[in-house]
Amino acid sequence: MGHVFLSPLNWGLGHSTRDIPIIRELLAHGHEVTIGTSGNALALLKRECPECNFILFKDYPAPYSASRFFLPKFVASIPLLLRALAQERTKLDQILAENRFDLIISDNRMGVYSRKIPSYFITHQLRFSLPTYLYPLEMLTIPVNSFFHIKYNGVIVPDIAPSGNNLSGKLCRSNLNVTNHRVYYAGIFTSTEKMQVDEDLDYLAVVSGPEPQRTKLEEIILKQIQKLPGEKVVLLGSPQKEARQKLDEHTTVYSYVSNEEKVLLMNRAKFMITRSGYTTMMEMVEIDKKHGLFTPTPGQTEQEYLSRYYAKQGWFLSRSQYKLKLPEDAVEAMKYSGFPKMSKTRENVTKLYQEVLKRHLT
Repeated sequence: MGHVFLSPLNWGLGHSTRDIPIIRELLAHGHEVTIGTSGNALALLKRECPECNFILFKDYPAPYSASRFFLPKFVASIPLLLRALAQERTKLDQILAENRFDLIISDNRMGVYSRKIPSYFITHQLRFSLPTYLYPLEMLTIPVNSFFHIKYNGVIVPDIAPSGNNLSGKLCRSNLNVTNHRVYYAGIFTSTEKMQVDEDLDYLAVVSGPEPQRTKLEEIILKQIQKLPGEKVVLLGSPQKEARQKLDEHTTVYSYVSNEEKVLLMNRAKFMITRSGYTTMMEMVEIDKKHGLFTPTPGQTEQEYLSRYYAKQGWFLSRSQYKLKLPEDAVEAMKYSGFPKMSKTRENVTKLYQEVLKRHLT
């Protein structure tokens, strides 16, 4: 059977978690899978997919900013990213010289491809979202992305085709045929599964994101969460603490829980307060969560765009973390409809394998 090299970007865990269903589909068909990544992504995939082979394969430094101004930090980091990209190509050449692969799958790693081996690129961003005053620069991101897309046999987008009801809005649209001819709209991928449990938790607040914005949101949520009625849980995303605290009889704060515990809490929740990261959005579609409030990480233009897009569609209310008024916002958010129905991960990965990947592996 075929041997697949899969390499997710290690900027947060979103890339690796959405790849888990693809990995499991490949393994179920008897293929060998070698994973090349680093850091937390490597640790997670070793735990979730122990049947795979693993190679330490470092990627680019994440250009997260310690302020609201993500874009200037990103621009300033471009020379470092280009140097890291060159190093990535050198390391990949070494990996390919020492192993035989039938297929390469890169999740947002722009240098992971081969001219000799069928290669696919996973991304939900065929273009980027920038502030309105930088619209000409935003349009320039389309040909820049296409420059990298042409190096791949195909571009796998974890979303439905753009129709006005897709999850990533304009981000998964390109106006260039060189990209569009390669795109396969696969639908959502997430390792989070819907569970048959009672929705006995009224509110779940998930505090996440790079510092110091994570801590700022934590302070804001903890000052207001007790004003909400019913049973409430706050997840702080601080694994170095692993503490549990009761603010009152109906409000519990966990500094950190395992992924399994988090998935259970998400399934139990009637209402979620969370960042608008794309991975979380796919999870909410998968487990049919219709009520929530989004607060994008300040300065992260993708989250800010997605929040505006969902509010405009009438799906979810969005609020800046600096303008949160949880009791009033929760009431207002209940007027929104939630995401429209979409096909789920199990169906999507089966189609992806049959329609795209299988032809290279038999």
